[in-house]
Amino acid sequence: MIRPTRRRRFAATVAVWACALALLVAAPFALPATIAPVDSAAAADAADWNPGNIIDDSVFYDGNAMGSPEIQAFMERQVRNCQSGYTCVKDYRQNTDNRPVDKYCNGYSGAPNESASTIIDKVARSCGISQKALLVLLQKEQGLITSTAPSSWNYSAATGQGCPDTAPCDAATAGFFYQVYYAARQFEVYRLNPTWWGYQSGRWNNILYNPNGGCGTQRVFIENAATAGLYIYTPYVPNQAALNNLYGTGDGCSAYGNRNFWRTFTDWFGSTRAQGNPSGPFGSVDTIYAVPGGFRVEGWTADPDTANPIQIQIRVESAVTTVTADGYRADVAAAYPALGGNHAFSAYVPAVQEGNNSVCVTGVNVGAGRDQQLKCSGVSAMAGSPFGNLEGVDPRAGGISVGGWAIDPDTASPIAVHVYIDGAGTALTADSPRNDVGSSYPAYGANHGFGGVLPADPGSHTVCAYGINVGLGANVQLGCRTVVVQAPVDQGRVPFGALDAITVNGAVVTASGWTIDPDTALPIQVRMTANGKSSNATANLPRSDVGAAYPSYGANHGFASQLTLMGGSYQVCVVAVNNGAGGDTTLGCRSVTVAVPDLSRAPIGIIDDVSVSGNSVNVSGWALDLDTAASIPVHIYVGNAGAAYTADKSRPDVGAAYPLQGGQHGYSERIAAPPGQSNVCVYAINNGDGGNTLIGCRSITVADHSRPPIGNLESVGATSGAVVVGGWALDPDTTDPIAVHVYVDGVGRAILANVPRGDIGAAFGLGDRHGFSATVPASRGSHNVCVYPINDNGVGPNILLGCRSVTVP
Repeated sequence: MIRPTRRRRFAATVAVWACALALLVAAPFALPATIAPVDSAAAADAADWNPGNIIDDSVFYDGNAMGSPEIQAFMERQVRNCQSGYTCVKDYRQNTDNRPVDKYCNGYSGAPNESASTIIDKVARSCGISQKALLVLLQKEQGLITSTAPSSWNYSAATGQGCPDTAPCDAATAGFFYQVYYAARQFEVYRLNPTWWGYQSGRWNNILYNPNGGCGTQRVFIENAATAGLYIYTPYVPNQAALNNLYGTGDGCSAYGNRNFWRTFTDWFGSTRAQGNPSGPFGSVDTIYAVPGGFRVEGWTADPDTANPIQIQIRVESAVTTVTADGYRADVAAAYPALGGNHAFSAYVPAVQEGNNSVCVTGVNVGAGRDQQLKCSGVSAMAGSPFGNLEGVDPRAGGISVGGWAIDPDTASPIAVHVYIDGAGTALTADSPRNDVGSSYPAYGANHGFGGVLPADPGSHTVCAYGINVGLGANVQLGCRTVVVQAPVDQGRVPFGALDAITVNGAVVTASGWTIDPDTALPIQVRMTANGKSSNATANLPRSDVGAAYPSYGANHGFASQLTLMGGSYQVCVVAVNNGAGGDTTLGCRSVTVAVPDLSRAPIGIIDDVSVSGNSVNVSGWALDLDTAASIPVHIYVGNAGAAYTADKSRPDVGAAYPLQGGQHGYSERIAAPPGQSNVCVYAINNGDGGNTLIGCRSITVADHSRPPIGNLESVGATSGAVVVGGWALDPDTTDPIAVHVYVDGVGRAILANVPRGDIGAAFGLGDRHGFSATVPASRGSHNVCVYPINDNGVGPNILLGCRSVTVP
């Protein structure tokens, strides 16, 4: 909330050589001899400024911070003697009336002839705002606490409450008592209705440096309600210039209100931080949550005695893990610039026991102060013995199919499962996708299925599976089954399956799919061929979809066979090889192209177009390197000035002509060109070995666009309270309307010459929108009026159309 004492004055720049910008924003108190010296608790240090926490809530909302006698004594120390004819705040008294109780304040019992100190104290207690904060607010807004010659207006607008920059003060809140009461109440409105306002605590806020939006913003994480309230009341954050000169002025983009509040409070009453362990570590434990086998602890901590990272101790029951909080946090760096941002931690600590674990985080002190416990929580651990299920044990021709799933709560990684057939063990890994398991146990993911067909002789067998423990707990039996394996009979059936895909990665061609020989549950071979070259692979990769479709054969029938080939086109085929009697099966064939290797060939290309448009030249065409499908750079020179571009625009015609390289090889660029004649040359830059290529050169001529504007000041007249000017102006280098600056006694105003003038359009052939007519406010009396048309592109000069003297009635 900006007060009338901080009104801004802007002088717009309307001609580059004639005017300057001036800006006054919430200037710091550079008050004359009417202001007495201030007692100082401790001079403020800009290094302590925290834009996200100007003052702690417990300090700002402390309605018992001072009593009326303390307030009176404090004010008397600030002003020993008042100037003759003035009433200083230490001596100020007024009659007060009753204020009703509402959700923000407990009301006010009025009384005759109350002192300022009594009013401040009673209001603070009613609304729960610190008496110290109200004293600082009165000083920040009007300098009342130290003024030896306050004006009646200073009392009328004592806290600036209800006094916007853009309108007169609200009469309903005028006067010292109402100003103090309704300012305190307003801060409670902010606190109790945080979502009503643009600035809110607990989130990032973009706060202006200055009412001039061009000065930019600072991204501030507002930490508490008191700080949010101060930014709503005075919506600007001090820039570095204001902080560098803490007791003076900064630059044209500085604002001082919240800086002055913090600085004055610190000077008068000490730190705006709540007292406790001021030299010890501080920070935040953002989260403590269970992960497989332990806990993830995240947050940040710093020690005010050092900018270096400090250690934290994480205690899980009796086990202590020490971690250095040295991760980077941009929000911490922004909030505590003197300490930097390397104070974050994100640590994994193991669980000590199954069930609930006590997890406590302590910042380890450096220098003065003591260790500071940041947080303690009881968290249930994700730990213990494996669990799962042996779901299927089925006889197959020549073996036994087993399947199920297993998880160890101490880890999200797959665990080992040991399967025993009549006491003979085989180690499997439970790493196959099981979406049902992943849905039921999302913290562990889906890759916990196991399965396979294990060789077994005909006859009866006992099959048992065990989940192998990791971390806390012990191995667990997942189940046992008894099955009878029959002697295999080969019926001479042919394999079946699918060729899912053939992919090319550089020179490596991969064929993937699945295949089964119906006469056996065991994996079979696949043969991959390409123009006479071949390779064999075993189709034994897990495919849960195949296992679900053909449960009697199990899931391990996938394949991914590879061949390394030279560049060129190939017919790639995959054949499933029969396990016994019967023929093989061709699963499919595909045509593929393997990219040609880099043969150090020079790039090629074309210039399609070189055309001039105003002060620019448009250059388009295509360029490619035959040794790659990737887009390549092109260097375009206009005269001696060159720049690099990428020929990556779509050109289907090029792709059709060069299918190995594809169609993303076009270029089309608009480039600034100097007046006069220039050569435009395009070079294609080699992607690897080999030289670059000059695609070509073209000659262009760019017209000179530095001609001055022309026009006519046709009339200069006067009316009551204003000067009236009219005429026309244009820049021969453009058809667009141009700016016209009208100066009345040296004070400029910018207008636009865009009024239709058919006669001008007919005369110059540059369109008819070049007339101007403007009324410029002016005081009564004689004035000198001058009019300047402004060059459109800033290259050529501006001119004076003329000056006239007029008398405003």
